[in-house]
Amino acid sequence: MSFYTSLNGLKNAQTDLGVISHNIANAETNGFKKSRTEFADIVVGSAFTNPRMIIGVGATVESIAQNFSLGPVEQTGSALDMAIGGDGFFTTRNVITNQLLYTRNGGMTVDGDGFITDGSNNRLQVFPTDATGAITSNTPTDAQIPASNGVDAAGNPIEFAGITVGADGSIIATYTDASNLSVGKVILASFIAPQGLKQIGSSNWVTTGISGAPSYGQPGTGQYGSLLSGAVERSNVDIAEELVSLITAQRNFQANAKAIDTSTQITQTVIQLRT
Repeated sequence: MSFYTSLNGLKNAQTDLGVISHNIANAETNGFKKSRTEFADIVVGSAFTNPRMIIGVGATVESIAQNFSLGPVEQTGSALDMAIGGDGFFTTRNVITNQLLYTRNGGMTVDGDGFITDGSNNRLQVFPTDATGAITSNTPTDAQIPASNGVDAAGNPIEFAGITVGADGSIIATYTDASNLSVGKVILASFIAPQGLKQIGSSNWVTTGISGAPSYGQPGTGQYGSLLSGAVERSNVDIAEELVSLITAQRNFQANAKAIDTSTQITQTVIQLRT
């Protein structure tokens, strides 16, 4: 039995090492959230077993839990770089699958068609607004900046000049004639159980039955958190903490390997006695 107990220990330590390595590898990934491995002990017994005679047979990986604590915020000066000061998530849409994605990485850019996108060309979702900036619908829509805002007296197009994002999520496009146009208001999503979100890479998550459905709102209201333009949230991985955990996991692996080696030596001794 000791062989299988220690073998489970080796597998658990290997899983722990993999999780820690993944954390370290993403120490510079904007919006990344670290994970930790949680273990549970295994015992053998039944309703008729004497409680004093129950035997432990090792441990198992109970879960790999995500940690959504806030990472450090880095100032970038770019208006479309946004950071959330709370528990909310940016909402984007995959243009190929139409699937809604949720991310803490607010590093956005504008593509050739005027859509505000992340690094994977997923389109930022906003609440549509009227000319005064008032929300006209609670249905998420793609954020798109018109290339021009009409024509001037000479018939020349009034071209796009710049963009600003307010603390309330208002995206305002500015044009060469000093006119402004409301593009929409940034949508933030909140979940009753964010630890149940499924990671799909590129600092994106999708909903599951565990996370529950998202609730949408504006920055600075309710549980959605504040919005800071000109900054991005970095990874919440603490390298020093991960290196200590790495050493612990390595020692755990070595100890289980030593236990297997000891069991092998005992077995060989018993076999030699019989022969």
